[in-house]
Amino acid sequence: MKITRRSVLGTAAAAAAAGTLPSLPARAAGKKLTIGVCSDFSGVYSDIGGETSVACVRQALQDFGAANKGYDITVIQGDHQNKPDVGAGLARQWFDNGVDLLIDVPNSAVALAIAGVAKEKNKTYINSNAGTTLLTGAQCNAQTIHWTYDTYMLSHSTGGAVVAAGGKKWFFITANYAFGQLLRDQTSAVVKAAGGTVVGDAAYPFPQTTDFSSFLVQAQSSGANVLGLANAGKDTVNSIKQAHQFGITQSGMTIAGLLIFLNDVHGIGLDTAQGLVLTESFYWNLNNRTRAFTKRVLPKTPTNYPSMGHAGCYSGTMHFLKAVDAIGVPAASSGAAVVTQMKSMPTDDDAFGHCTIREDGRFMCPSYLFRVKKPGESSIPWDYYDLVHTTPADLTFQSMSTEGCPLVKA
Repeated sequence: MKITRRSVLGTAAAAAAAGTLPSLPARAAGKKLTIGVCSDFSGVYSDIGGETSVACVRQALQDFGAANKGYDITVIQGDHQNKPDVGAGLARQWFDNGVDLLIDVPNSAVALAIAGVAKEKNKTYINSNAGTTLLTGAQCNAQTIHWTYDTYMLSHSTGGAVVAAGGKKWFFITANYAFGQLLRDQTSAVVKAAGGTVVGDAAYPFPQTTDFSSFLVQAQSSGANVLGLANAGKDTVNSIKQAHQFGITQSGMTIAGLLIFLNDVHGIGLDTAQGLVLTESFYWNLNNRTRAFTKRVLPKTPTNYPSMGHAGCYSGTMHFLKAVDAIGVPAASSGAAVVTQMKSMPTDDDAFGHCTIREDGRFMCPSYLFRVKKPGESSIPWDYYDLVHTTPADLTFQSMSTEGCPLVKA
């Protein structure tokens, strides 16, 4: 059975309405694997996940040399529609029908739902594109690894930098679900610890909100000198564009985009985005290895450069394949066995370099604070960042002693 994007997405959407999701081919003998990219292909997170995540997974297969090593690997994709029940249902169907790895999953609510299914089915799950720290905290499990970034990293890097620059009176616009709430709360804690205050918060319905004007009016009248955006993807793009239209940046209020991807900056444009500070754990133009990876993957996704979530799909897939190669394909049916092997091996790839995976499933990589360039400072396509500061991996993420993961021995 040949599985195409159209067949998976189309039947998944139709079946979801009826409470079921499509089945996939059962596992066959030999060195056969199936990787499922569960993402947002049509909504607010499609630019930071979607087709570019699929392209990066496929690039990992090529760079690993899967065909030359005798592997027959199928990559399928499905749209979770930013609905936890759809994502969990899709994951359950995939795992029941032979999917060995589920990867990507922007949207923290969907990510947590799928983590529960991965634990139930004992299947490997790598999340590269959700922010919730609960994946390595209270809801961690032996089948899940959290790659790339989380809300602790973002709040302490971007939020901390804005506070240090004098931004101590904050108003938040918050996507009202797990990710936005956690990012707001953790950034608020950083602000208050530094002697600042939070004067207001406008939580909006997610994902159906596109007009942020009423929330921006509240921010303008609040007396805050920082507008904290606890959202992501097209919501962040729309928020910043509309803030510019309302004259918020021109009036002297700082916009703190707490999760901004390279793709968002491209959508906003340098005229409006210039001067923004943001945090990513990957940037295509960071070093020779990141540039080499990007050069290889761009023919597959020429209109959308990879940002950190995409790079995490590449890096996570590469390390998964190395782990399966070490323990053998038959053992890959156990997610706990694969994840244990992944944790035992240091990672090394062109997107992130040399890194490790902690006992709680946290992928440990440095984080980078960037400032968005002025239009005249960018001389080649998608060259948008200046590096301001690097935080080493051991300081980037929350300590295991405080996050509450039941896998971690006291």
